[in-house]
Amino acid sequence: MSAARPSIRAARLAVPAAAAALLLLAGCAGSDGGARSYEDSPLSQYMAAAWGGDDRSPEEMQSEFDDQNRRIEESVAACMAEEGFDYVPVLDNGSVIVDSDDENAWDPDSRDWVAQYGYGFVDYPGRDDQPVDTGEEWTDPNQEYVESLSESEQTAYSEALHGPSLTEEEYAEQEESGEFEYDWTTAGCYGAASNEVYGEDPSSADEHQPLMDAMSALYEEAQAHPDLVELDAAWSSCMADAGHSGFSTQQDAQNSIMDEQNAFYENQEPSEDGEWVEPDFTELGEREIELALADFDCRDELDYTDKQLEVQFDLEERFIEEHKAELDAYLASVEND
Repeated sequence: MSAARPSIRAARLAVPAAAAALLLLAGCAGSDGGARSYEDSPLSQYMAAAWGGDDRSPEEMQSEFDDQNRRIEESVAACMAEEGFDYVPVLDNGSVIVDSDDENAWDPDSRDWVAQYGYGFVDYPGRDDQPVDTGEEWTDPNQEYVESLSESEQTAYSEALHGPSLTEEEYAEQEESGEFEYDWTTAGCYGAASNEVYGEDPSSADEHQPLMDAMSALYEEAQAHPDLVELDAAWSSCMADAGHSGFSTQQDAQNSIMDEQNAFYENQEPSEDGEWVEPDFTELGEREIELALADFDCRDELDYTDKQLEVQFDLEERFIEEHKAELDAYLASVEND
């Protein structure tokens, strides 16, 4: 079995889910050009060692990725041998790290950028800069061996490699709850190898769960703050005057586009020849830009981001004072990871 070479996009910032919720308050939809910016966030600065960015070049990141992939694949091969199966390490999987250059900078603080990309869902910087398809096909070196196995052996091979699949009931329960949990101990040889190379995420450790829960509660507290509720009401009124009613919060406007785009994919059907056809998002993209511009202008008129961050920063400063011991313990675990 052959397939087109896959590619991956490297994330330059990895944060715990609770921290990502805090980032959502300020960083997703651009700025109105106020005096404050998320870079001034007291909590972000305090947790810089854990949440910091990555100054490595794309070449350095690619080198590290290739080394990690090699170590994982070699560990998987050893693990599969212990399970009684052959496995050839997949060292040339065609995966490459794509990095946006200055020309393709993500800049939702600029009205010109919003006028071109909206929220950045349908169109975004670097969308057309994927590696050129040369027609060369990538072949899994293990495919021939797997196809030589009986059906029951193939099932055992897959379970040894990736762990047992969820039952229909288990999948339905997780889909209903919206909580899809990953446990490397039940993810076969790949789970064990990945844990061996990457280690466990300190934010998922039981000892730090109270801190992560407190951070999530901080996000919820900020969203429900009377000053922000009043600010969103003013923003909603401004949006209605601009012809975009029905949004209670600024996040609702973004989500409306994202949800509609996701619905295209969820309802997509293959063509008669079995090929999946990319949906035509032209009309949605036009509406996204119109909505995002109205959103941008209303936030600019209300000094939205600066007022929002003022509330957030006050809450963060109080949070640091109340949770300093837990924060320091978490930082220590990250540094020792």
